[in-house]
Amino acid sequence: MTLASTQKAIEAVWRIESSRVIAHVARVVRDVGLAEEIAQDAFVAALEHWPQEGVPDNPGAWLMSTAKNRALDKLRLDALHARKHEELGRELDALETHIVPDFVDSLDAARADDIGDDLLRLIFTACHPVLSTDARVALTLRLIGGLTTDEIARAFLVPEPTIAQRIVRAKRTLRAAGVPFEVPQKDARAARLASVLEVIYLVFNEGYAATAGDDWMRPALCDEALRVGRILAGLTPGESEVHGLVALMEIQASRTHARVDANGQPVLLADQDRSRWDWLLIRRGLAALERARTLGGALGPYALQAALAACHARARSAEETDWVQIVALYDALAQISPSPVVELNRAVALGMAFGPEAGLEVVDALTAEPTLANYHWLPSVRGDLLAKLGRTGEARAEFERAAAMTRNTRERELLLARARQAASK
Repeated sequence: MTLASTQKAIEAVWRIESSRVIAHVARVVRDVGLAEEIAQDAFVAALEHWPQEGVPDNPGAWLMSTAKNRALDKLRLDALHARKHEELGRELDALETHIVPDFVDSLDAARADDIGDDLLRLIFTACHPVLSTDARVALTLRLIGGLTTDEIARAFLVPEPTIAQRIVRAKRTLRAAGVPFEVPQKDARAARLASVLEVIYLVFNEGYAATAGDDWMRPALCDEALRVGRILAGLTPGESEVHGLVALMEIQASRTHARVDANGQPVLLADQDRSRWDWLLIRRGLAALERARTLGGALGPYALQAALAACHARARSAEETDWVQIVALYDALAQISPSPVVELNRAVALGMAFGPEAGLEVVDALTAEPTLANYHWLPSVRGDLLAKLGRTGEARAEFERAAAMTRNTRERELLLARARQAASK
């Protein structure tokens, strides 16, 4: 394996395993900021050793073991400074017998240990009310999703320095407040739930449509978000919006295999081979949506988005899609959770239900929206509507503008192909 390929493999492993390593170390050191530093030290160690020794058979366990040992060394050093050798020795013996690179995925195991999942503990800790909502989400995306500040900034549609400052301040605030590494009890849990759901869904979205890089999707992130969402649903069975979010993710994830062709190129929803959709995930999603409705949460924001996804899932072909129903659902979503992105998606539905002129009218009104100034889906949607109206020159310019905005290689190729297609007509 070449040095370049080894480094790429290390980066891929870090993307997948970093959240587990940070969460596991945080349980030891009780400080998420310190846990991230120790996990990054393990990553640096991998960069030093793997190019010479080769990528280990279980790279995640290697990172976990290295980080665990460094955490224990840190505790020993702190204890030495505090002159509490005997007491800490007993604690370390207990830790070393308990802390192993295990990856607990089972809901039964989670329930056996109150929640039994360090990753979920990490989310609730990072979502502590001592932080602002924006800080909670940014910090958790950084710790759980392993996302860069740039990727988080694009997810939030805000400048990168703003996100960087939020993350640094959030870790300092948690440390200063002495926030415990734990899942809160029931009364306190409700206050953090909305932020936790937002975090999980943003992590899922980054996996579903990667902000940057060479791949259209990062399925490992979708899987991780789904795993945490399912555990959370088991922990809070009476929370309708938790089931709404799980429903949304299950249905969206069902399209994963159909969203790329044999060459890894993106395939848009209208062009997907629906026989490649995962119907087990769809059934699970529809069941979770029904559970949310039974609990009285049909008009919750995640349940509404799940209902939108269900409209596509129930249509056996693109032509059978009930776009009028989708417009109605977007109308409801815009009432309870208004945002420029919701309005842009509503414009797409309007264009499909009532013609491209109806959609273009809404999109044109959004072009002055400052938060969408660098959002590549705005010119992409506008280009699609213009192409349908036969305004091919304008459509080409919009697709090219969208391609210049995205940092995802596959997405850029798709948009440039659409620009060429518009120019050929």
